[in-house]
Amino acid sequence: MKISGFSFVRNGISLYYPIVESIQSALPLVDEFVVAVGKSDDGTREAIEAIGDAKIKILDTQWDEKYFKKGIINAIQTDIAKEQCTGDWLLYLQADEVLHEKDLPVIKTRCEALLDHPDVEGLLFKYRHFWGDYDHYHISHGWYSHEIRIIRNRPHIHSYESAQSFRAFDYYDNPRQPEGTRKLKVAAVDAWIYHYGWVRPPHLMQSKSRALSGLHWGLGRAKDFYDKAPQEFDYGPLQRLGRFKGSHPKVMEERIRSMDWKEKLQYSGKPNPLRKKHKHETLRYRLTTLIERVLHRPVGQFKNYILLRNV
Repeated sequence: MKISGFSFVRNGISLYYPIVESIQSALPLVDEFVVAVGKSDDGTREAIEAIGDAKIKILDTQWDEKYFKKGIINAIQTDIAKEQCTGDWLLYLQADEVLHEKDLPVIKTRCEALLDHPDVEGLLFKYRHFWGDYDHYHISHGWYSHEIRIIRNRPHIHSYESAQSFRAFDYYDNPRQPEGTRKLKVAAVDAWIYHYGWVRPPHLMQSKSRALSGLHWGLGRAKDFYDKAPQEFDYGPLQRLGRFKGSHPKVMEERIRSMDWKEKLQYSGKPNPLRKKHKHETLRYRLTTLIERVLHRPVGQFKNYILLRNV
């Protein structure tokens, strides 16, 4: 059995993505790690090269601005890396997603056990979405609790929509085509994805939001919006979020030690009434979250997969 890892990134260093830690977290598990690196001016490629592991294969790519709409470029870059993978199973980590070393044996054992079950097209991971710092994470409705992060190496499986997940395509036109796709049949794996996409100094969080919006709205619209926006991202009060008591992946230790923006965070109180509320701060999502806690199950959560419960 062979496992390939794959990812994509552009300007990951200047935007504070833990891309190096992400790749490092997967290397003990995978036989190769393919990463599509868009043309960057911040040393991203060099930082990945400096990991110094022969398993890593860098693909230099150009990002075409005509695909800077609804995140399509992300799925295209994901597929570029996927197509160069040679494993039986393909582990996908986005540039802000990290595996915990304690979960690696569990993941490998699950892949081995399901290798000869062709009906299983992927593995479903649990998610922990950190917010603001490394001590708080989302427990609110609207943040996906599970997602596909291992898939079979099959040519008809492609990155879907803005690259959050995958689907099987009857034919391929684009990642957001309205027809000709179906959800993958997946098995659960008792392992976590540690998602650090919302943990940055506030000014870099705003830079990341600007860059991400550019990939969804187009560069012009994003520039017009963020030129008028505050220079720093407002995370809002953190007291309603979950308090993380567990351990982070070892590869994250140095990054966590270097955190220097605690004084810029709001740990209690009310949100700034002059800014638009974050999704988790709205009454609708707060009520739905409360109902989910009472029922101990998600309510109205979209699932881009079919979970097989007998494997």
